[in-house]
Amino acid sequence: MAKDVVEATPKKKGKVKKLLLVGVAAIALIGAGAGAGIYFGALSAHEAKPEDHYPKLVLRSTDDAEPAADGDDKEAPLKVGTVSVPNDRFKVDPRKYEITYYPINDSFTTNLADGSGFLQVGISLSTFYDGKVINNIKRQAVPIRSVVLMVLAEQDPALLSTSQGKQRLQRQLTAAINDVLREKEGFGGIDNVYFTSLVIQ
Repeated sequence: MAKDVVEATPKKKGKVKKLLLVGVAAIALIGAGAGAGIYFGALSAHEAKPEDHYPKLVLRSTDDAEPAADGDDKEAPLKVGTVSVPNDRFKVDPRKYEITYYPINDSFTTNLADGSGFLQVGISLSTFYDGKVINNIKRQAVPIRSVVLMVLAEQDPALLSTSQGKQRLQRQLTAAINDVLREKEGFGGIDNVYFTSLVIQ
């Protein structure tokens, strides 16, 4: 009888170890499953929205100094925005956000609508959004140039001689450039077009 007791004890210890290992493995699997569920749940809670990829508004800083360029022929670093917007038609408070001016280097020359002469215009674009808009302008330089020339070719020289005619042309150019950027990049972002030169002959 003592022999039976001695033989039964090692079998019980082996079963207990197996049960303990199975229990630990089951707890580890449950923990891993719960962790994966929390991780993937968090990912699905913050699904990427289109506005996450849009340019962001640049809050006006209290520091008046502009970032300096590294050398004479280098550009200042592009601004980084922090304020997301739902679309590019968002109403911007100019006192709250920084503005960036981007000059178009080459002037635009075209014949006027009535064939009486030609129009030569230099422009600069303004935006309250970050460097993504500037990069979009650079990337879409060819279609922007094309649409600007088309808008200029439709102008009446008599209207352009008045300040109202020039302001109307500013609005037309702003809308046309934003339309190109929306079509090609999904976001406009141009606030205004400014004339750096305007010659009618």
